[in-house]
Formats: sequence, structure tokens, C-alpha cells
Amino acid sequence: MLSILDYEAGNQTSVLHALQHLGIPGQVTARASDLFASSGIIFPGVGAAGQAMRELTNSGLARVLGDLVALGKPLLGICLGCQILLEQSEEGNVETLGLVNGSSKRFSNDLRDENDRLISIPHMGWNGLRLKRRNPLFKGVSPLAEFYFVHSYYVEPDPDLVLAYTRHGLEFCSVYGRDGLWALQFHPEKSGPAGLTILRNFYKYCRQAKFGDRTC
Repeated sequence: MLSILDYEAGNQTSVLHALQHLGIPGQVTARASDLFASSGIIFPGVGAAGQAMRELTNSGLARVLGDLVALGKPLLGICLGCQILLEQSEEGNVETLGLVNGSSKRFSNDLRDENDRLISIPHMGWNGLRLKRRNPLFKGVSPLAEFYFVHSYYVEPDPDLVLAYTRHGLEFCSVYGRDGLWALQFHPEKSGPAGLTILRNFYKYCRQAKFGDRTC
């Protein structure tokens, strides 16, 4: 069972529908007991970093997330979840969860594309990835695959954790993490077959980790 963290930040239902489409057992929950009992956690979100952090802090879920990561529970951050796993966000200059070294920064309004045209902010639509290193999430995913993005802020994690880059006026980190803790700036649940493959690979990893076999 995968648990989708419910913290009033939206997008949980679309992730649940994607899991149901794949035949993966999932639930949307804010109960600590459910989260600790699950095989893995999906931490999605849309909206503002400050509002999300207030909800996570006031509900006690910020502490629960820290405990889950410390225990090695597999976790997948998506979009806003990807950003607030880091230490700080320029969106409201808010301190975030601090589970991964790094910060979130806003795209500059004067960024230009390769034809010297101003790019649109937020970054919205389909875009590709440049994988920096292989990882279990992308097993079976074409290097030419594109994914669906909607964001005005991008992440700058510890460089050693960067797994993929995407270009939108500048080259930014679009995937980061390590075995058992990953974060995606794009929405896999809205990214067609390639995104569903990533969710399937995460579930496979969670099941293997649960039974003590982390091979991929």
C-alpha cells in the first residue's frame, strides 16, 4: 500500500487515480499510523510553500515526515512536495522541511529562450529531461520522453543529489534524490505512459525495500 500525504495542498486525487489505473493499492491519508504502516509515501502538492508549511507544521505532519525519512521509509516528492523537502524557499522566504540540503528559487522574469525570446513564467507544459545518472525510477523510460510541468519556482539541491536537468530559460534540476528518497519537479500522474512507469517503478522499489531486497 502506498500512502498519498493529505495536507490540504491539492493534487492528491489525481495521484490516487493514477495508482488505481496501474492497479497499485493506494490511499490518501494524514494519519501517522497509516503512513508508518505503508510501503512508501507519495508527497505531492500544488500551491504556495508558506501555506503548505503552516499546514504541515500545525498538523504535526512535518515531524512525522522527518521520522519517516529517518527510518528509511521510501518517499517520492512531486512538484510542491519536491520543493519543500529542501531547507528554504524564495516563495515568501519561508523555511521549509529541511530533509534535503538545498533551496527553491523563482524563475527570473527576464529569462530568454534560444531565439532570444522572453519565456513564460510559470513553466507550464511538456518538457524533456537530461538524465545525469541512472536510477530505479527511470527504468524502462525512454530518454526522449517528455513530462508535464507547472511551476514558477525551481530547486537547487545538493549537487551530488541531482539526477536530471530540464531547460526552461536556464537549466534547472528537475529530479533529485537518492535510493529511497526522490523528488520530481514535474507531475508523473499527468505525464502519460512515461509518468505512469515512474510511479510503477516507485511502487516496485517500495515492495522490494519492504521485503529487504532493494535490487532493481
